[in-house]
Amino acid sequence: MDDWRKNLIEDAAGIDALLARTKRVAVLGIRPEAQADKPAHAIPKFLKDHGFTVLPVPTHGEQGSILGEPISASVKDVPGEVDVVQVFLRPGDIDAHVDAMLAKKPHAVWFQLGIRNDAAAERLARAGIHVVQDHCMKVEWKKRHPEGR
Repeated sequence: MDDWRKNLIEDAAGIDALLARTKRVAVLGIRPEAQADKPAHAIPKFLKDHGFTVLPVPTHGEQGSILGEPISASVKDVPGEVDVVQVFLRPGDIDAHVDAMLAKKPHAVWFQLGIRNDAAAERLARAGIHVVQDHCMKVEWKKRHPEGR
């Protein structure tokens, strides 16, 4: 696919459209309630509190559930369709999860604020998956819903 760059979402209109169609978010690298002060827990909790279904995919061996949802061992194991895979991993740790994301075929993958991995983004975009890099989903949602702060 030569026009894979169209799958890289880098503007406000693209982010608006993605957020408007997003309901189910698999969170790769989510932290458990014991680490509620970490962005990798606080942001998914905010999303859940604002109507999103949050599907936890922790990467530190957690078992059971997080935010009341059963844990999946891998993105590819998340039940049902996934609108967005939200990523809370160091850029160098993302590569190990790209194949699972490709297998799951979410509509989009969202690398949180401060996270960029251009090679992983290109692989996902070439597969037809939209990619957002280096943006906070909570911040972007709040820009569009000032009443929901």
